[in-house]
Amino acid sequence: MAKHGRLRYIEDAKWPKDGGHFRGPVVSCDVLSVGTVTEVFIAQRSEEEKVTVYTEEGTFLRSWTTDKLDSPHGLRVHVPPRGGLNSAEVWVTDIGQGPYGCSLKMFDRYGNLKITLGTPGKRGSGLDPLQFDQVSDLAFNPSGDMFVVDGDDGINHRLLKLSADRRLVWSVGEEGSRPGQFYVPHSVDVDRFGQVWVADRRNSRIQVFNGQTGSYIGKWDLEEHVYGLRFSTDKSLVLVLEELVGNLLMFESPDMPGYLGNYRMIGILHVPTPVIPHLFCVSQVTEAVFIAQLGAGRCQKFVLKKRKTARWLWLGIVCCFPKQAARGTKLT
Repeated sequence: MAKHGRLRYIEDAKWPKDGGHFRGPVVSCDVLSVGTVTEVFIAQRSEEEKVTVYTEEGTFLRSWTTDKLDSPHGLRVHVPPRGGLNSAEVWVTDIGQGPYGCSLKMFDRYGNLKITLGTPGKRGSGLDPLQFDQVSDLAFNPSGDMFVVDGDDGINHRLLKLSADRRLVWSVGEEGSRPGQFYVPHSVDVDRFGQVWVADRRNSRIQVFNGQTGSYIGKWDLEEHVYGLRFSTDKSLVLVLEELVGNLLMFESPDMPGYLGNYRMIGILHVPTPVIPHLFCVSQVTEAVFIAQLGAGRCQKFVLKKRKTARWLWLGIVCCFPKQAARGTKLT
């Protein structure tokens, strides 16, 4: 996907095949892709099914009825370096105020709780031991280091880096609008250079930090509150969700470290604002986009529309080189 013009996504109206497992506000999602297995994990605020799992084609697989989640917010799938399907981790941020809230949890694919970070049910800002409040989202770099944004309208407004063995490396940020400060850091992802991008929601901007040191690099100012942020598979695009107006913006990402450039938008996907799009994910295999919707209580799938130019090019080949086209010959 490194070479692209204008992008256009269209809804896969038949996805999922069985939407009866959406039983509350749908908040986040991510796709696990290992070998031939692709599974879409969807978090929702339901008393029954907290996480539902579908194939990327839309077939329902299973759901979690765990009582270890109060109020899910962000969800991220992670396969450790050199790991396989059996080592897949499903991380869920919990912003609830009950006995399991204010924490970050790791489950296996089947909903068995394996790790809890933070003190469940106790909001705080401490770093040793580590405490969270409204922990929003998380991301990983290729080495397995974790980046966490803690600040969904709570007492914290910060970005933290944890090593692959989940020890604190650094923490940056406080409430405010100056460079390096946040006003509700809501989503996070890592670019091709290991730089950390944060959706600074109420400041209507994206801030970028050095993944090694946490030092501030720069920002992109936008017109609306920024809720979600994800990169395409090859990191050549950065996708940005503006919930209040229902826009998913697609920008070319910078092509060198330490330089944010003059960002150029190459595509936009609009969803009706009453559905309240919240967080989203991008399939690392098909580039399909899945958007979790608070208001509509569902997860919606969008796929890239094939370019008409390719169709016209093939028709031209058929007309000009009928024998080669019939045999499937590659023209050079």
